Amino acid sequence: MSAYSFAPVRRGHYDIIVVFFVSFLLLSNIGATKLIEIGVFDWTLIFDGGAILFPLTYILGDVLAEVYGFRPARRAILLGMFVSIMASAVFFLVQIAPPAADYENQAAFEAVLGFVPRIVAASVAGYVVGQLINSWVLVTIKKKYGEKNLWARLMGSTVLGEAADTMIFCVVAWAGVMPASTILNLMIVGYVYKVAVEIVLLPVTYRVVAWVKRTEPAYQEIL
Repeated sequence: MSAYSFAPVRRGHYDIIVVFFVSFLLLSNIGATKLIEIGVFDWTLIFDGGAILFPLTYILGDVLAEVYGFRPARRAILLGMFVSIMASAVFFLVQIAPPAADYENQAAFEAVLGFVPRIVAASVAGYVVGQLINSWVLVTIKKKYGEKNLWARLMGSTVLGEAADTMIFCVVAWAGVMPASTILNLMIVGYVYKVAVEIVLLPVTYRVVAWVKRTEPAYQEIL
């Protein structure tokens, strides 16, 4: 009889949260290739499609930092960066591969998923800096004041993290390509929208954080 063994699966929710965190990031990066324009009274609001889902990555980033600490959150952030770069490389290889004779969507593929180094650099730089600031601020506040006032940690980290993320992405991606007024519009609308989404979803974030803390074996062991 041959001997065999299996590695044990870790208990807890960390890996599940990281999967959703990275998935939302990838979907947001694809959605960001489209700019959306909406008229509200006398205002014209312009934002990219990534804004629909991207705020949820900050909510999950908050959960990771609040429950597991800065180092595990940083690990998830860097994993998201690696997967984003890998996805861009795969899209680039698919883009330059010769299309089949009866494939008629090469131009459409390049327009939506084509490799644009500047956009990739903007997305990765904004994401990494913004998420690291978000996690660091949240953990720093928690270390100083303890478990109380979760709302202050969530909002304080989001206000700073989203500001850095939005500013870096817009400047790196669009400076010299779009008018300064459009870039400023993208910054303001994108930032206000992302922060507003987190405020609206604050009760949901509270419940998710409470549930993860209550059901995470490792967290219960340290209480």
